[in-house]
Amino acid sequence: METVLKFLRDLDANNNKEWFTTNKERYQEAQEKWNNFCLQLINEVGKYDPTVAGLTLRDCTYRIYRDTRFSNDKTPYKTHFGVFLCKGGKKSMHAGYYFHVGTGTGEGYPHQHMLAAGNYCYDKRTVQMLREDISFEWETFNKEVLGAADKRFFVDMSDALKKVPKDYPADAPYADWMRLKSYCLVQYVDDKFITSPDLAQRVAELFRTTHPFIDFINRAVDFEE
Repeated sequence: METVLKFLRDLDANNNKEWFTTNKERYQEAQEKWNNFCLQLINEVGKYDPTVAGLTLRDCTYRIYRDTRFSNDKTPYKTHFGVFLCKGGKKSMHAGYYFHVGTGTGEGYPHQHMLAAGNYCYDKRTVQMLREDISFEWETFNKEVLGAADKRFFVDMSDALKKVPKDYPADAPYADWMRLKSYCLVQYVDDKFITSPDLAQRVAELFRTTHPFIDFINRAVDFEE
């Protein structure tokens, strides 16, 4: 993954079409290494989550070209590579496993290298169902679902409501979960982790601990569908 990391850092410093065109072969080399990693990851995660076992690269990877039509940031290229493994592929509404290699030179998304379990796109009815499920099944959810996840994962509260919805007690142990509009467990990792020779296996083992969380969320998504 050293080749990918070096390319992304150089791209970050030269995010323009001229540099990218000149370095197109470097991009292709980095993309090939990334694609090979993604295929390994699909295979490893598929061993314990059969819903992702048959995914193709097209189902779970992304183009490096940015859509700048509605953004103030007009830089043409993403400075990260991401892969999202979930039932039905990346365009489905299902929760899944997202892994992301950034430049590692800044704080937060998209700079830091990241693992995330869940999804950021749910319709209102699915969110309401998840709130009901979590509140009604809090002890099981807390012990068997959250308790199974690697302790370095944390709940992303970045887009949470400021207040607990009126239908739920503000002092309940699950109150913060009622504020969520998306459900995602996040963990940041460093360059040493990214450049380890057994990266696919290490990422898959961390994601294995979030499998109960993914199943819990997708139960509601499947029911709504």
